Amino acid sequence: MQDIAEQLQAWHAAGRSFAVATVVGVSGSAPRDPGAALAVDAAGEAIGSVSGGCVEGAVYELCQAAIESGEPVLERFGYSDEDAFAVGLTCGGALDVFVQPIRPGADDGLDAGIAYISSGTPVALARVIAGPGGLVGATVAVTADTHHGALSPVLPPATAQPSPATTLPATRPARHLLTALERAVVTEARAMLDAGRTGRIVLGLDGRPCDDRDQGTVTCFVESYVPAPRMLVFGAIDFAAAVVRIGRFLGYRVTVCDARPVFATKRRFPEADEVVVDWPHRYLDSQLDRIDGRTVLCVLTHDAKFDIPLLERALRLPVGYVGAMGSRRTHRDREARLREVGLTEAEIGRLRSPIGLDLGARTPEETAVSVAAEIIAHRRGGSCLPLNAGDGPIHHEAPATPEEPRARRTRRTHAA
Repeated sequence: MQDIAEQLQAWHAAGRSFAVATVVGVSGSAPRDPGAALAVDAAGEAIGSVSGGCVEGAVYELCQAAIESGEPVLERFGYSDEDAFAVGLTCGGALDVFVQPIRPGADDGLDAGIAYISSGTPVALARVIAGPGGLVGATVAVTADTHHGALSPVLPPATAQPSPATTLPATRPARHLLTALERAVVTEARAMLDAGRTGRIVLGLDGRPCDDRDQGTVTCFVESYVPAPRMLVFGAIDFAAAVVRIGRFLGYRVTVCDARPVFATKRRFPEADEVVVDWPHRYLDSQLDRIDGRTVLCVLTHDAKFDIPLLERALRLPVGYVGAMGSRRTHRDREARLREVGLTEAEIGRLRSPIGLDLGARTPEETAVSVAAEIIAHRRGGSCLPLNAGDGPIHHEAPATPEEPRARRTRRTHAA
């Protein structure tokens, strides 16, 4: 939803009703990760994507139906021989898509969540996608120190006819159970926000974790919206300009740092989010509260007086990736110097040097591709082998979701 937040905020500010379809589960070789979203407003305008094209038409229709009925819906799209080239996913995977109608001012959790996402404030949006009738669609927006919304039954709009699925009081959990459930959802969502994670949580009505096959459970999909991960590029050289460009393409907030003011200029790196003139290790020391496990460090100076003080610090920090440019001879010398300053073999083993994958790269642009490929493989657990060298799954981070009796598109269902 973050990718389409600006347009959603515009619709919301204008008081326009719309529906958001979100990928809440994937299995097999699905084209989009959980959190991918498509939105449709009451006038029929569509933004975003949930599948890269193969089920967009069917999801668009679900959004229109949800706007009209005011009721959320959870549906699975998957592969089958009969509809592989119609609505199903020809890639052989399956997508669980949750479609939620949104009326500005009707849900405190959604209203606050959209505002936080649009402003760039870190927030976790926890939405009930399966559970007792009336709770499906309930939303809580959770920040580091507060939350908005409540797990209360979701009523259809006044213009729609009430349906048993959303109004039966007999299916409502007792208030004290809802309080425990809300407390547990907020706690779990805040922990996921801290880690920058998106995924499902399954809780009992009393708030205790449980198996999603148990009776009387509530399934929430938690989407964490955090600032873009950071890429710190040290060394204002021509290779750095290419790495900056591909870093921005991958969605990183990119900083170039070099102690030499004649090279570290915005004119030389117009696509960088910021250009800093400072000694690399000193700048890194100033950023300790702004780096995390998603942060990437690319050390391109291959000059010991810059590299060693920087790497001495970087390899002891909980960052996601540290790579350094240089020949194999430079790398051996660098390792020896790092041992001399007290780094352990385990700490030195975190260093990716020479930086990048062996693609036979020559130009700065080709080198940037090899660096980006290594970053992606390290982050996603890729083997770095050609895809045609194996016969296993091509996606390495698809979270496991319970299999339905048949992996094909199911009919529209209200989870209860």
